[in-house]
Amino acid sequence: MPAQAQITSVEAIESFRAKLIVFLGQMRPVLEEIGNEVVQTRLWLQNEQRTFWEHELRLRGRRLDEARQELFNARLSQFHESTALHHMAVQRRQRAVQEAEAKLVALKKWDRDLDNRVAPLMKPVEQLHGFLTTDMTRAVAYLDRTLRLLDAYRRVAPGRGDKTAGTGTAKDGGGTLK
Repeated sequence: MPAQAQITSVEAIESFRAKLIVFLGQMRPVLEEIGNEVVQTRLWLQNEQRTFWEHELRLRGRRLDEARQELFNARLSQFHESTALHHMAVQRRQRAVQEAEAKLVALKKWDRDLDNRVAPLMKPVEQLHGFLTTDMTRAVAYLDRTLRLLDAYRRVAPGRGDKTAGTGTAKDGGGTLK
């Protein structure tokens, strides 16, 4: 006569399955959020920041042109004191234009480099997401089958000293539980 299975805690399997489902439910959105953050950063660089600094460069360029025009007018009017102030204003506006140009150059560099820097970091995240989506989903299904088998085994297995019950085996999908 084959030995009976020693089932001590089906509740532990049920508890583990429930906690695994909760964990999967919490992790999937977190991993998806990481991917969304990368996309949002790329869009921010390509759209919002580029638009902002291109607009800022045009605005600062206009202000520089205005300051140069005021300097030209001050030179024509022969006011030496105001000419120095206008000259300082032109220099300040030139620095502002140079800053905007530098920001645009840096922005374009970041845009080019983003994919190269993010891809190695995103690969493990995508692998973990795939693992949680496929393998852990299969694990939950396996635990479901195991719990059904154990439940069927408990219903079929003879009680202690009960000679009229079945053989003590349950089959499901080719697997035998003894």
